[in-house]
Amino acid sequence: MISLFIFLTFLMVGLGLLFITRTRYNLKTEKSVWLTKPLLIIVLGAIISFINPFSLERVDAGHLGLKVNLTGDSRGVSDYTYKTGWVVFNSWTEKLYEFPTYQQHIDYNPQTVITKGGFSAEIKPSFNYALVSTTLGDMFQNLRLPIKEVEQGWLKTAIVGSVNDVANKWAVDSIFNHREQFESAIVVECNKRISKWFTVSQLRTNITPPPALQSAIEAKTKALQDVQVAENQKQVAIADALRKIAIARGDSAKMVIEASGEAESIKRKQLTLSPLYIEYVKIQQWDGKTPTTVLGNAASTIVSVK
Repeated sequence: MISLFIFLTFLMVGLGLLFITRTRYNLKTEKSVWLTKPLLIIVLGAIISFINPFSLERVDAGHLGLKVNLTGDSRGVSDYTYKTGWVVFNSWTEKLYEFPTYQQHIDYNPQTVITKGGFSAEIKPSFNYALVSTTLGDMFQNLRLPIKEVEQGWLKTAIVGSVNDVANKWAVDSIFNHREQFESAIVVECNKRISKWFTVSQLRTNITPPPALQSAIEAKTKALQDVQVAENQKQVAIADALRKIAIARGDSAKMVIEASGEAESIKRKQLTLSPLYIEYVKIQQWDGKTPTTVLGNAASTIVSVK
């Protein structure tokens, strides 16, 4: 941008000189003299703008600019106050890098990791990260790379290494049965390794087992489900048996109570059936008629004929 500004300045000066001096020369005989100086100014401006080492660039909002001294000491990083806005620098001896200060998302290509027991599994990590803005200079001193190259180099190695190391401590079926805890352990391990320059969050391994192992996991899961179903059925059967026992006990108690009541009733009736009471009942039920046939002990039948 500075080079363009220099060239436009010299061009305007040359054209202005042409305009101002057009009346001083006889254009028919002194045209070459009239054009020489303005043209030299324009050509000089083009040369200066071409070789100009200074650049003007804008650091976008949400980024920090890091001006690097390519020939300086302190491992190449010059003193610079991080800020957004326009930055002037010498492109021959300095370079400007931009680093984002907001969350970035990364999806890595599939990788193979080894779980506890020697089983292999495929992961395709995806996660968010944020730079620690106060340590950008230190990161660049150590890595000497722009952020995109850091993502695909140093950061990728740290993430995949963390996944591999954590996976070595987990049995493969435990990983799939407790994936949330597994991935949380990876985030903790990642932040231990990279917390000086980065903070990682929202990590997903997207781990998938090999086909043979997938079949074994499905078979084990089905077996566990069958055991659970059998246990549930057992509990249902026990509950049903207890219910039937309770019903039987209730019926038995009812029958005992009824029998006891009936026995007590008979006992009381027997106590009240005295001979006098029986005669009284007979009198109460007699209709006042004398029997037409009377038989005594060892007597014959007597028939009254009229």
